[in-house]
Amino acid sequence: MTASTYAYIRVSTDKQDLDNQRHGVIAYAQKNNLEPLTFIDDTVTGKKNWRERDLGKLLDQAKAGDVLLVAEISRLARSTLQVLEILQEAARKEIVVHVAKSNMVMDGSLNSKITAVVLGLAAEIEREFISARTTEALAKRKAAGLPLGRPKGGVSAEKKLDKRKDEICELLKKDVHKTSIARIVGCSPTTLYAWMENNGLSRFIKSDKPLKANKSTKSVDKAVKKD
Repeated sequence: MTASTYAYIRVSTDKQDLDNQRHGVIAYAQKNNLEPLTFIDDTVTGKKNWRERDLGKLLDQAKAGDVLLVAEISRLARSTLQVLEILQEAARKEIVVHVAKSNMVMDGSLNSKITAVVLGLAAEIEREFISARTTEALAKRKAAGLPLGRPKGGVSAEKKLDKRKDEICELLKKDVHKTSIARIVGCSPTTLYAWMENNGLSRFIKSDKPLKANKSTKSVDKAVKKD
């Protein structure tokens, strides 16, 4: 079965850059007898993991001996780590990778193996930089007395309501609609219901009926609208 050559173009908002990519891979393919070309235009941002982009689908369907041609190695991904993953996957499937601008060929030869080692070292350095930045950021937060880790939004939101328990109980006794109470205390109705259940106020949890046109509810709703 004849090998196929896939020209991978990561679409850019810069038309000149897009044209340069196409001209670069076409000229390289002509010079190295890699035609005909099957163009793959990837419209998804390079920040997205390569497996979730058209590049991932391409590597899944390509067969041993096929060629993946790109204008520049940076077109494969935004990080060295992901570039290395892509090259490793291509090598595993025996797909040859050509990079037009640098005349680099990853085909299992000694030179390509050396290149892979260099990229692997660069990826390891990048990994260490990421780890160092994370450690420094955590140390700064700790020194500033800030909480570490992901905030527990739901729990902290409920705890904030503890300070307004008397106010909430008073509004509940006046049959104020739960949605209005949630707006007054600055939380979602779901958080309010959860807080009520945890504070022995389950008797007030029922299907809210339309508010009665009495003085208390009217004044509350007017205050909410003004806010």
